[in-house]
Amino acid sequence: MKNVVLLNGPSSAGKSTLSKALQERLGGAGFDAVVVSIDDYMTTDPTETIYEDDIYEIMPAMCRDIEAFARQGKTVIVDHAITSERVYDAFVGAVKGQRVLTVKVTCDLAVLERRERERGDRCLGSAQASLRYLWPKEGYDLCIDNGDTPVADNVEKMWSAL
Repeated sequence: MKNVVLLNGPSSAGKSTLSKALQERLGGAGFDAVVVSIDDYMTTDPTETIYEDDIYEIMPAMCRDIEAFARQGKTVIVDHAITSERVYDAFVGAVKGQRVLTVKVTCDLAVLERRERERGDRCLGSAQASLRYLWPKEGYDLCIDNGDTPVADNVEKMWSAL
């Protein structure tokens, strides 16, 4: 069983929803799972653009928590929108020696933009920018389209991959 799951994808792809659903699925199977979300480390304002430097700035605290939970034997579900190699490298450093499942979570740009508008808590354009700059582009263990596919089906795909 992998003990770290990276859900990486653009803003508004539904990573938080998937994280919570996967956490419930793991808990139902007797695993102690915790979600570490980028949203817990950043304050977002729909009138302000989030830059890569902002994300890099929160990585030490986020990585410290990922490492601590993994050392405690928890399954760590990481909900992130990684947009650069240096942010990805920080994550890789935090999970060194752990068994990691990397999952790319995405959906069509039109769906991302609609969700972004409906959420109202992000600067418009964040979904498109994070999709464009998502890092890495390739090399995931699993790719999930979280637009048309039901969350429960995507959770089962991740469960099978774990």
